[in-house]
Amino acid sequence: MLMSETRENLPSDPPSARRGGDADDQITLSHTSPAAGQVVIEVGGEVDMLTSPQLRTAVVEQFDAEAGVELVVLALDGVSFLGTSGLAVLIEVREAAHTAGVELRLACTARRVLRPLTIAGLVPLFDIHNSIEQALATT
Repeated sequence: MLMSETRENLPSDPPSARRGGDADDQITLSHTSPAAGQVVIEVGGEVDMLTSPQLRTAVVEQFDAEAGVELVVLALDGVSFLGTSGLAVLIEVREAAHTAGVELRLACTARRVLRPLTIAGLVPLFDIHNSIEQALATT
């Protein structure tokens, strides 16, 4: 089954969020480190073929052995659209995390994210939690 990607106009992003390089990019990425060895990346906006490279870079940067990161949580409830290239990036960063020995968890309850994951049969590949707090607390 082929899934197509569509884009819609969204309100402008808050100035405090990290934005991509192109004016048309509609993704926000916010990093926090709630504890030593833990990183939370909150993702907002559209994750499609234009913005998925930014997500890939932001996540893979956390897997640097010198950074000492043991757990990365991707908070995806702010995602308004998850296209096929976004799904591909999630698979890529899952594999990169495994290779680097870093645990990757998703925090998401949004149907607009969970439905594409379910349709693509990817839900069993990921450790998905209802909140960032639950994803951080699970051992």
